[in-house]
Amino acid sequence: MFETVCTYPLPSDLFAQAIHPREPLIAVGLASGHVRTFRLPVLSPSSPSTNSETSALSNGCGTVDTIWKTKRHNGSCRSLAYSSDGAHLFSAGTDGLVKMADSQSGRVVSKIAVPTRSKSKKQDDPVLIHALTPQTVILGTDSAAVHVYDLREKMETISSRPASSFYPHEDYISSITPLPPSETSTSGFPKQWVSTGGTTLAVTDVRKGVITRSEDQEEELLSSCFVSGLPKRGTSVGAKIIVGGAGGVLTLWEKGVWDDQDDRIAVDSGRGGGESLDVLANVPEALGRHLVAVGLGNGAVRIVQLGANKVVAEAKHDDLEGVTALGFEAEGRMISGGGQIVKVWQQEMDPAEEGIETSGKRQRASSSDEGSREGSDSSDSEPEQRQRKKKKKKKKKKSISSRNTKQNGILFGDLD
Repeated sequence: MFETVCTYPLPSDLFAQAIHPREPLIAVGLASGHVRTFRLPVLSPSSPSTNSETSALSNGCGTVDTIWKTKRHNGSCRSLAYSSDGAHLFSAGTDGLVKMADSQSGRVVSKIAVPTRSKSKKQDDPVLIHALTPQTVILGTDSAAVHVYDLREKMETISSRPASSFYPHEDYISSITPLPPSETSTSGFPKQWVSTGGTTLAVTDVRKGVITRSEDQEEELLSSCFVSGLPKRGTSVGAKIIVGGAGGVLTLWEKGVWDDQDDRIAVDSGRGGGESLDVLANVPEALGRHLVAVGLGNGAVRIVQLGANKVVAEAKHDDLEGVTALGFEAEGRMISGGGQIVKVWQQEMDPAEEGIETSGKRQRASSSDEGSREGSDSSDSEPEQRQRKKKKKKKKKKSISSRNTKQNGILFGDLD
């Protein structure tokens, strides 16, 4: 169903990935604390992001350019998220800071300190950051806290406090998925979200706090996504939350019925349990209806069709490294990240139409508080490595020297 058109090497392990909602821009956050943004070639000459440097030819050829790169955090960059309009990029790092930057230049415009743990007052590392609305950002942490920030309050001081904080789980926040606004909503933006943490699922309202929490599922829940437009049968409203577990099984939860799951799909199986389902992404309807892409701990990407409840396609991100991030950019290409590479995939095409060569051009951008030149990457400390692998049920080790990466000039089509 998908074929690789680009393998983009990274100088350090990927911890976070964010995809621009409107343009073919991909941001990556690395274990070294660096953040970089690169632009994919557009597929359509009429695309608003077309320009002389990145326009795609009729046969799909073009360039990939690094737009900016910088040392953004003193620790690792744990999470990235674009604002709803794509104008800003939020990053959260183990240095205890959340920074908001201009997404085109990389210049930091504001920053806040992540609140410490409520009881011990020790640093609470961020896990996930998500732009819920144009005015609201939510941050999940290792201590299972979810902090809500109101962007209408200027984030100019390092001691800025969240508008509210909730504690929906007893373990770290592993995923956050917004629920669509109700039909009576006047804003048109979500006010509720589903989160997973440890072995439970919870629903939180930005105004009311934690609404409900599921029963203990006796399995670690790692990832989630929302799917609508499913057939309405019996009491089903045709909308479900899909949750990936540590044992290779997807669980389906009927929207509005949060006590327990109502269906299961085996994505991976094996003795003692299958590979962990670390990340989920909705496949655009233009590529097929009711499809969910699943990134596994063994480096595979599997496409699951809901309704039929089966795996219908498979791709391989890496033979040794698990899939850390997965999503689809504005023009329908799948972006997978994990280890020290990001891969770009598109629907299978005639081999004669393949082949995109990237340029080695780099455009440096200024940052409000850091230099834009990347230095040598330091290796992670043992505690940081353990934090990174929390989601992994079976993490395989890999020698970095065994990967033949090329930093300048990434070839599309002939690296796999």
